[in-house]
Amino acid sequence: MAWSRVSQNRGSRTAGIDGITRYHIERRFGVERFLRELRSELRDGRFRPMPVRERTIPKRGGKLRYLGIPTLKDRIVQMALKLVLEPIFEVDFYPSSYGYRPARRAQDAIAEIVHFVQDPSAYEWVVEADIEACFDRIDHGQLMAEVDRRIGDRRVLALIRAFLRAGVMLQTGRLERTITGTPQGGTR
Repeated sequence: MAWSRVSQNRGSRTAGIDGITRYHIERRFGVERFLRELRSELRDGRFRPMPVRERTIPKRGGKLRYLGIPTLKDRIVQMALKLVLEPIFEVDFYPSSYGYRPARRAQDAIAEIVHFVQDPSAYEWVVEADIEACFDRIDHGQLMAEVDRRIGDRRVLALIRAFLRAGVMLQTGRLERTITGTPQGGTR
C-alpha cells in the first residue's frame, strides 16, 4: 500500500540524492524486487535513511522555503510509518485543528471561520498564528519523548530517530547533519 500511495504522487518523478525515480524502479529494477529487498532491509535492521536533497522554492515577499526531498525508498518507508502512526495520533487532535491532517485542507478551516463569524454569532475575532520556521526548529528529543509516550515498538522509534538524524545534502553538495528540525517535503 505504501508503494501505491508514493508511486501515484507526482513527486515520485523527483529523485532524492540517489537519483532514483519511480520510472527507474518500474522500468529498470522491477517493483516486486525493489519492495522485496526493502522489506528484507527493514526486517534485518539494515535499512538506513539517506540524507534528503535540499531544494529551495520562492515564497511571497522574496523569502525562500527549504524543502527536503527524500529518496523514493525513504518515502516508501515514511509512508508505511505514516499509515501505521497516523491513526494512533489522529485521535488526540481537536476537531478545530486543520494543519497537516488527513482529509482536512486550509479551505475547510476558512469555511469554518466564515460559518462562525456570520450572524447570529457571538464571535467577533479571527486570530491567525504561524510559528516561524516551526519545522526547522523542532527539538528531536522533545518530539521523540512525545512519540515514545504512545509508541512502544523500539524498532519503529529507532526508525523515526534515524529519519530525523539522516541529514540534508545542501544544494552546494555539502552534507549537513541535523540535530533539530525535520525537513518539509517528504510524505504527505
